[in-house]
Amino acid sequence: MTLPEWRVFDDIDGLVVALADALCAEAEAAIAARGVFHLVLAGGSTPLALYRALADRHVGNAQWQVWYGDERCLPPDHSERNSVMVETAWLAASRIPLSNRRPIPAERGAPEAASRYADWLNGVGDFDVVLLGIGEDGHTASLFPGHDWGAAAESADVLAVHDAPKPPPERVSLSAARLNRSRRVWFVITGSGKRHALRRWLAGEALPVAAVHGRQQTVCWVDALAWPADD
Repeated sequence: MTLPEWRVFDDIDGLVVALADALCAEAEAAIAARGVFHLVLAGGSTPLALYRALADRHVGNAQWQVWYGDERCLPPDHSERNSVMVETAWLAASRIPLSNRRPIPAERGAPEAASRYADWLNGVGDFDVVLLGIGEDGHTASLFPGHDWGAAAESADVLAVHDAPKPPPERVSLSAARLNRSRRVWFVITGSGKRHALRRWLAGEALPVAAVHGRQQTVCWVDALAWPADD
């Protein structure tokens, strides 16, 4: 197992500024090289701070293609859906066209939503940047311990997740194999509640989060509260 690069910040504010700077730089480079920037978004409180920062900077245009790493099977306007949170915080006011913002249609149920999202991804090459979090149990996206993470090379791009250990039990997630077809994977990790999971990851445990990595770069953006110092 190859561990990621760790970037540890004193606080969330400093982390968000550095992350927003890096994301904007990657978008500019991708568009210059290929004419498009494929970004995969995560849910969670720290990414929310990032999305608000991107909104403040008026980031995004018609060359951005936005995808989601996972989604809860809830009504399309439910406040706990990742897509609703991101639209409210950033995308609705951005210059990214609606047709370039690709929420997972999880309201259709996990199997149908997974099939549809896989169809939408058909023909899409490597993602440029994938943003992910980590749960206290070491899960990432909706890839949970004790479940199929889709890590094998022949795995489907999108998984229907049933019996998830945290509500709601029905979810849809990009597989580890599809997330690994990314130039850069960036984990955003804050708060003392994540410290134990990071310690387990550093110790080499076979956690879902350890199965996901970028082809060119894997970085953990971590605040001091989450970093497992010698305590």
